[in-house]
Amino acid sequence: MDCDACDLVRYCSDKCQQDHSPHHEAMCKERAAELRDEKLFKEPESTHLGDCPICCLPHPLGSESFMIMMSCCSKLICHGCDYANKVREIEARLQQTCPFCRHPAPTTLEEANRSEMRRVAANDRVAIRQKGTRHLSNGDYESAFDYLTKATGLGDASAHYLLALLYRTGEGVEKDEKKELFHLEEAAIAGHPRARYDLACHERGNERDDRAIKHFIIDANLGCDDSIQALKEYYKHGLVSKEDFAAALRGHHAAVQATKSPKRDSAEAMEKFRAYQQQTFDGNT
Repeated sequence: MDCDACDLVRYCSDKCQQDHSPHHEAMCKERAAELRDEKLFKEPESTHLGDCPICCLPHPLGSESFMIMMSCCSKLICHGCDYANKVREIEARLQQTCPFCRHPAPTTLEEANRSEMRRVAANDRVAIRQKGTRHLSNGDYESAFDYLTKATGLGDASAHYLLALLYRTGEGVEKDEKKELFHLEEAAIAGHPRARYDLACHERGNERDDRAIKHFIIDANLGCDDSIQALKEYYKHGLVSKEDFAAALRGHHAAVQATKSPKRDSAEAMEKFRAYQQQTFDGNT
C-alpha cells in the first residue's frame, strides 16, 4: 500500500505505516505540498464557465448576468445564442422553447421552480449551486451552505468560490482562513479566474511575489483584466520580464477574442439599445 499523501513510500501493512510515520512525516508533507503546487499552477484548459453548448464558444468573463441558465436542462446559454433563438421564434411565430433541449419554456415561476427542483433531485451541480446561491441572496446561510457544499462535492468551481467567501466573511460559518484558501485553490484549479486572482493577492500580501506572479500570469491567459493590470505593475518595478509580460498580453488578448462572435455582438447591441430606451423612458416620466 502506498502513502496516500505523497506516493513516495510503499508499506506492507497499516502497522508498518504507523511505525514509520514519525520518520516519514516531514518528507511526506514536503512532497504533498509539491504535488499540490503542481496541480495548482497547471494552466486550466478554460475558465470555469466553459463553452456555450450551442455555439461552442467560450463564455466571456463577467458574462454571468448575460448568460441564461435553462431550468429544464441547467445548460448555460450565451446571450448571443439566446438572442438568435428568440429572433427565430418571433419571425417564425413559434412557441418559446429552450434553445438547447427544445423543452417548452416555463410560463410561471412555479413551473420554473419545479423544473429546477427536478434538476436538483438529479444531482445536477449547476442547479444545486443555483439553489444555494438563491438561499445566499435571501440570507439563509445554513441552507446555502448545505447546497453549496453538495455542489462542491460534484466539482462546481463557483460553489467552491462562494464557500471561500463565506469562510472569509464569517457569514453562517466561523471565519477560517485555512478553509477559505482550500476552496479558493479548488476553484482556481477548476478555472475560476476570480478565485485565482484572490489567491494571487493573498500571496502578494504575504510578500511571496514569485507565487503571486505565477497566479496572475495563469489568470491573464484566461482573460482576466485585473491580473493584466497587476502584471503591468510588476513589470514597471522590474519583477516581470518584458518577454513574460508580452506573452501574458498575447494570452489575454487571445482569450478575450475567442469569446467574440457576430451573434454576441448583435445581442450586446440590442441590450444597449434597450437600456437606452429604458433610460430615455425613465427620464421622461
